[in-house]
Amino acid sequence: MSIYQLTNDYLTLEVSSVGAEICRVTGADGTEYVWNADPEYWKRHSPVLFPVVGSYNQKQFLYKGEKWPMGQHGFARDMEFKLVHQDPESLSFVLNSDEETRRLYPMDFSLRITYTLRDNQIVTEWQVENPGNEALHFSIGAHPAFYCPLAGKGAQTDYCIDLHTDASELICGVLTNAGVLSEETAVYPLENGRLQLTEHLFDRDALIVEGDKIHRLSLCLPDQKPYITMDFDAPLFGIWSPAGKQAPFVCLEPWYGRADRASFCGDVSKREYGTTLKPSEKFQASYSMKFFPVK
Repeated sequence: MSIYQLTNDYLTLEVSSVGAEICRVTGADGTEYVWNADPEYWKRHSPVLFPVVGSYNQKQFLYKGEKWPMGQHGFARDMEFKLVHQDPESLSFVLNSDEETRRLYPMDFSLRITYTLRDNQIVTEWQVENPGNEALHFSIGAHPAFYCPLAGKGAQTDYCIDLHTDASELICGVLTNAGVLSEETAVYPLENGRLQLTEHLFDRDALIVEGDKIHRLSLCLPDQKPYITMDFDAPLFGIWSPAGKQAPFVCLEPWYGRADRASFCGDVSKREYGTTLKPSEKFQASYSMKFFPVK
């Protein structure tokens, strides 16, 4: 494992070669924004979810009639990426399919992840290419965890998430105990487009929001001023913190994909929100995070 760093007058960004995972973001004033991966609560910082977001039904998928087991969120987060480009503003990493990945996932892929530091903003770009001779089926998503509360800045229940919407409520999918999507929904009230963090908000696991209607989220201090704002084009997203742990962080997660429905047949080519690439085709997407000084 190697750690690579970018820094400017506003932020310092550190990225691990394992999973090409952001492992630290520090403001010029010393503010730590990204969770430190304390295993008491959660052992990760900001994993990339690939080739699946969430869980397959029964923890397996069907490909050409054969069953393939796969754990939640796939395997890329645990694999060593290769650094292929570095300059004062950006880092690019690549993970290519090989014999090891094909034992887990029988399709060829090339996953490139680029981080660019622009003033107080980090832009993450994903490129997935199909170098094989058959279709590539996948999902991809982000899972960054941010300190909440920040040190000395109240309790988590004093914080809120601004969804930048005129809606008065947030309708969310609900996961079963098996980690797949039920037919049930949960509804949470919004006040001026803001979701208040409460002690029991994550008792039923992640809040899963579909509909391609919301593309900006801000994590806000007790005075409702944002300290992190995320912009994305993804059609759905999750909001998560470990159930029942009172963990001092919250994840904001733009997704191109999600867990299977409990009723889904398991054919990987037919998953809702899944992406399919023909040979030589490419998928590209990005999201950005702005970090604001805390006074």
